[in-house]
Amino acid sequence: MGSRSKTDLAYIAGFLDGDGSLMLQIKKRKDGKLKYRFMCTICLYQDSRHEETLIWMKKLFGVGYVSRRGDGITELRINGYGQVKKILSLLLPFIRLKKVQAVSLLKASKFLSEKAGSALTKKHLRFLVDCIIEIQKNNYVARKKKTRDELLRVLGLTP
Repeated sequence: MGSRSKTDLAYIAGFLDGDGSLMLQIKKRKDGKLKYRFMCTICLYQDSRHEETLIWMKKLFGVGYVSRRGDGITELRINGYGQVKKILSLLLPFIRLKKVQAVSLLKASKFLSEKAGSALTKKHLRFLVDCIIEIQKNNYVARKKKTRDELLRVLGLTP
């Protein structure tokens, strides 16, 4: 990661509060023993006419990818337990509006980075589902998300 000042981190945290999203998702897989995987994501959005700010953030953190969407919006997407954990740890003191989501995603990303490659127990899976629900319930939702029971069913757990 590049050199970052507290001012840079505060600016990016404010940007995330206004034009960003924090996500913990369960993604289906076709390969491997497990039929799902967890994905941690920080996403920052900007009108494509002003995408330089996102490019600057990508350079500053040294991770993520910038892509233009078809609707005139550019996004910086940062995936991965370790990367999300590092960035949220830096930004958390400055995040205001998305504090609850950031704390939940940070807990999940720390947990998942420590457990990488090892089996997750039913207790672990329930913890991660609780993190997903906490993030969802504090996010602006454009479309209906899965309930806790639906998520537990996806993971093969009975409610």
